[in-house]
Amino acid sequence: MALPDTDVMQEASGTPGRPPRINRRTLALTAYAVFFAVYWKFVGLPTDPTVAILFLWLATIAWGIGRPWREHLRFARDWAPIVGLLIVYDFSRGFADNLSAPHVTEMINGDRWLFGELPTVWLQEHFYDPDHVHWWDVVASWVYFSHFVASFSVAVVLWVRRRELWAAFMRRWFALTTAGLATYFLYPAAPPWWASKFGYIPEHVERMSGRGWEAIGLGTAGKLLNIGQAMSNPVAAMPSLHSGFALCVVAFFFMRVRKRWLPLLIAYPVSMSVVLAYTGEHYMVDAFVGWTYVGVVYVLVNLGERWWRARREHAVTAAAEQTVAAAAAVEPALTTTPPVPTGADLTRG
Repeated sequence: MALPDTDVMQEASGTPGRPPRINRRTLALTAYAVFFAVYWKFVGLPTDPTVAILFLWLATIAWGIGRPWREHLRFARDWAPIVGLLIVYDFSRGFADNLSAPHVTEMINGDRWLFGELPTVWLQEHFYDPDHVHWWDVVASWVYFSHFVASFSVAVVLWVRRRELWAAFMRRWFALTTAGLATYFLYPAAPPWWASKFGYIPEHVERMSGRGWEAIGLGTAGKLLNIGQAMSNPVAAMPSLHSGFALCVVAFFFMRVRKRWLPLLIAYPVSMSVVLAYTGEHYMVDAFVGWTYVGVVYVLVNLGERWWRARREHAVTAAAEQTVAAAAAVEPALTTTPPVPTGADLTRG
């Protein structure tokens, strides 16, 4: 069991006249932070989703260090289907381009129709410097990396605080991931850097989502990200699940936060989409389709949840009606008054 607030305060403050003691949660979180920093420095940021979930599990253990292990093992039980889908996602999307040739020109024409020119080319011409890493390159790398942890971080917080909200969020995340994976097979699409490499875009497009790490002394993180990108399917760009997941995270809280926070929430998926275009990872059309997928998923999941609640309520109502009917059938037999004997009956007796 987790220590109550009073126990934590007593453990932290100690007894009068003695120096305060550090509680177990603080020690566990400090150890976790040190371990994560060492891993980040020498191995790299956990861009692999299963590794990211493992780190988040360790964070929940550190946070609830006083709880019994069966509570911590519930995390493994609840998150096993998520990890399973991620494994299938990572292995299967690499084969998506084996079924048909990748689509290239449709996204190029779409971005040019919407913006007059390719946003990727315009952004790199105005902000990319091959000889110097600017501060916005560092910000771009951070925003890009947030894709690998934002959804899971929000999900873990919900899992710790309110399991029913965690389940609702994960239903939407699961549906969005499945829809995106299916589209990769049905419609393999090439990103801007790929199109430039093979001559579909005459201008040079640099793939540089991990470029900012070197500027802050974290070159290992960038190298690990580059290795992961090299091993993934290069033509799984439509829809942009980077943009989709960013919107999926904030859309879940649209009706749960005050209106003054909405511009800040909306800024995250917008900035993610701009970063993806700037770094050559996606077209803006990819981002718009990713956002559309989020809208469709939320509508369908909301309808499914309403149908399920109505079905449950109908089942509960039907069971209650059956119980009342059964009780009404038994009640007359229990309350019927026996007939009063008449004089003739007494004479016979």
